[in-house]
Amino acid sequence: MKQLSSPSAPLSTADLYEIYKSFPQVQTDTRQLKKGDLYFALKGPNFNGNEFALQALEQGAAYSIVDEAVDASAHLQERIIYVADVLSSLQALAKFHREQFNIPFIAITGSNGKTTTKELVAAVLSSHYRIYTTKGNLNNHIGVPLTLLSIKQDAQFAIIEMGANHLKEIESYCSYTLPTHGMITNCGKAHLEGFGSEEGVRKGKGELFEYLKTHQGTVFLMQDFDYLVKMAQGIPHIIGYGTEHGQIQGDTIDQNGMLTVQINKGIDINSIQTHLVGNYNLPNVLAAVAIGQHFKVPNDKIKLAIENYIPTNSRSQLLTWNKNEVILDAYNANPSSMKLAVENFAKMNKENKIVCLGGMRELGADTLMEHQMLIDQLTQTNWKQVLLVGSEFKSCIHNFLYFDTVLEAKAWIQAQELKGYTILIKGSRGIQMEQLIAP
Repeated sequence: MKQLSSPSAPLSTADLYEIYKSFPQVQTDTRQLKKGDLYFALKGPNFNGNEFALQALEQGAAYSIVDEAVDASAHLQERIIYVADVLSSLQALAKFHREQFNIPFIAITGSNGKTTTKELVAAVLSSHYRIYTTKGNLNNHIGVPLTLLSIKQDAQFAIIEMGANHLKEIESYCSYTLPTHGMITNCGKAHLEGFGSEEGVRKGKGELFEYLKTHQGTVFLMQDFDYLVKMAQGIPHIIGYGTEHGQIQGDTIDQNGMLTVQINKGIDINSIQTHLVGNYNLPNVLAAVAIGQHFKVPNDKIKLAIENYIPTNSRSQLLTWNKNEVILDAYNANPSSMKLAVENFAKMNKENKIVCLGGMRELGADTLMEHQMLIDQLTQTNWKQVLLVGSEFKSCIHNFLYFDTVLEAKAWIQAQELKGYTILIKGSRGIQMEQLIAP
């Protein structure tokens, strides 16, 4: 006999937490489900996880948490948990779990570099402590609570990356992450469609600082950026870093390739040879040094952790491809990060430089203007070749090679049989510029 789960008695967060303690693995995707997981049936514009609640149980989920009636036989019905709203319940459960810890929770946000910074900070702190951190860039309204729920009782630190594309988003993450420490890498021209303007970006990212100010938190602050210094006014505890300001000071050593950082003040480390491409990664490295020193990680461990960090997932990677040198920085792009990447590439003492740029997404009404400004910047340097990919460039004025899709650009590159070139590849995630060098 089948019966419908009853919406009349939704489970409380405290009761749900008792179940979670017995089954502490949480999953929202049945394709990744493992036996004993709790399945949360999330809904979105194009999917309804409630429709997979029974499938999850059949695959071995301990329970399915739903917010719609589910047609199930009696023996499965007892493993279906009804809540008023699955997403809200997931976030409330994450907050309840967070409240069980009395350890530093470090929140990291910003327009550019937040994932690289998070990875560097995690590398430094994990060299000396037991830490839990955001995997990849699971930094949204689903990824943040899932990260919190992955933290186990042996944790000494938690590092939470927070992404945002509209106002009040960071504020909402803080409401259940309850960070004790935080940092904003920078505020640039990213997600202008959602934030409305660069000032809107600062206001949105600044929601982290507002939370820390209200809750007597600590901020790690890039003090070269006057706007960040202004945004941090009133926060009681500030640990600064920069090239000329702050407790930790450092600069780049001229290298024709990987970033080398010279530490000039605040810690007994001479230099750090990284596996990162681009001087724009300097603040990310200095942040990791400052955080490591603040939490008393030994100097030699700080240096070794950063030097051993190798970027993945198309972020500031230096690769060899078909006897060419490739700078692959194609995980994401916005006007601020594009400008820095092109500037850095122009300064590199390399011959036969080719620039391959994909369109920048989520710029709204500023799309044409920002892409034209990028093209104008490109015209100031003599490149061997420039490839522009994506409809965002279509209405711009230029004399460069243009392709509608990355596959068309890939075909052109393959036909050239390039050898001995240095190639920059960058673009928004949706363009998938890494396909240019895929097998």
